Amino acid sequence: MRKCSKAVHHSLSELNITPLLDLAFVLLVIFIITTTPIVNDLDLKLPTASKKQKDSPPKANYVTVDNAGVIHLNKKEVTLDGLLSELVQLRVDDPDLSVIVRGDSKTKYRHIVRVMDALQQANVVKVDLATEPNGKN
Repeated sequence: MRKCSKAVHHSLSELNITPLLDLAFVLLVIFIITTTPIVNDLDLKLPTASKKQKDSPPKANYVTVDNAGVIHLNKKEVTLDGLLSELVQLRVDDPDLSVIVRGDSKTKYRHIVRVMDALQQANVVKVDLATEPNGKN
């Protein structure tokens, strides 16, 4: 009778997991490819304002941006740098400074973003965006 060597029995008792890992990676790639992305490029419908208008704070300051991108602080025309310095001065005078940003509907979004950046640099935390109430019932 022929006896098997010890090395043969030892190699048969070990489990080779390489094919299992290959299968796991293939399944992972298949799931990644077939899963639909969460973010898709669809038309956006932005939220509208509520019907109840919010009362403005008693010490509110208004930053207005017209459709040409000209910035006004409390009806006084200012540049972007001037806006920042004025806001810092107002913030020093009143630590509880409240600002309402009003932008024309045809204003380019980048002008509003620049104003918001200036407000953040001036450390103004109470900021509201003015909107028109929704006309639909």
